[in-house]
Amino acid sequence: MTTAAPDDAEDDYVERVLAWVEQVPAGRVTTYGAIAAVVGGGPRQVGSVMSHHGGPVPWWRVVRADGSLPPSHDGRALAHYDDEGTPYSQNGRVQMREAFWDPADPD
Repeated sequence: MTTAAPDDAEDDYVERVLAWVEQVPAGRVTTYGAIAAVVGGGPRQVGSVMSHHGGPVPWWRVVRADGSLPPSHDGRALAHYDDEGTPYSQNGRVQMREAFWDPADPD
């Protein structure tokens, strides 16, 4: 019987998080907690994956539950929101009622 090494389990988790982020439609956002609800772990664990491995995926489509952006986004996300038509307010907070995409119910 073969068991996965801890690195294999971590790599699998990273891949699952990134796969879900890639599914978020343009103009929509999801939250760290919503991704965690479908892949396991918690919002901080998803945030850690995104901060270390999220460069190749549409990272700007993952926000905090209140629609605010992590400081690491440095306003760069707003240019993507403008390009994609993602609704956000003047303070840079995404309008979650209009933009939220739930990975647990993707249709």
